[in-house]
Amino acid sequence: MGRAKEIVLKIIKSSVANAFVKKNHYSGKVVPNSSLHFGCFLDKQLHGVMSYGSPFMKTKVLSMVEGTGWNEMLELNRMAFDSCLPKYSESRCIAISIKLIKKNAPQIKWILSFADGTQCGDGTIYRASGFVLTSIKENSSIIKLANGDIVAAMTYTKGKNILKQGGRAGIPKDAEKLEGNMLRYIYLIDKKCKINVPVIPFSEIDKEGAGMYKGKKISLQERRDIN
Repeated sequence: MGRAKEIVLKIIKSSVANAFVKKNHYSGKVVPNSSLHFGCFLDKQLHGVMSYGSPFMKTKVLSMVEGTGWNEMLELNRMAFDSCLPKYSESRCIAISIKLIKKNAPQIKWILSFADGTQCGDGTIYRASGFVLTSIKENSSIIKLANGDIVAAMTYTKGKNILKQGGRAGIPKDAEKLEGNMLRYIYLIDKKCKINVPVIPFSEIDKEGAGMYKGKKISLQERRDIN
């Protein structure tokens, strides 16, 4: 694992975390629901951020794991690392963050996260970190505007952008819907818990044509062949 073993995780302020995410995450955006931020330090310098918080639609999520109380799960909703961190840094940081959550917030039973197979990847890091795959869905919620900006379609169906369009909800006519998938992963901190949704074999990623790595469409098998 090399120098990845030297990475130190610390809780950091949201202002510091958000500034790093905006600079280093592929989307350039933060998640407002994030409330717990881990900084990943190497040689005392910040090179990565992991942000946890409540899912946007929490009421629909709780039933995925049997008997989950309102404050008994978290979503890992942002991971941003710069190029200075060595190989295996992401999976090591996930493992350490989960240990810290287990120690300091023992009520948390499980972690939810999503892989953006439309712009980023199919969840290689989650699979390496012991998460299970529970959903592969076509993602029709990401659009590319005429000016090149990439945003969530709901940006134009809710909130202030409706006012900008004279009170009309709907994505701009010149916007392009991006094709891809969204993959949902779950990690059980409490191994006694029961997942209520189907656990999908990783091989289904290739069967669904959902493979993506670093923003490029590539199957799991093709990556194995390369390596």
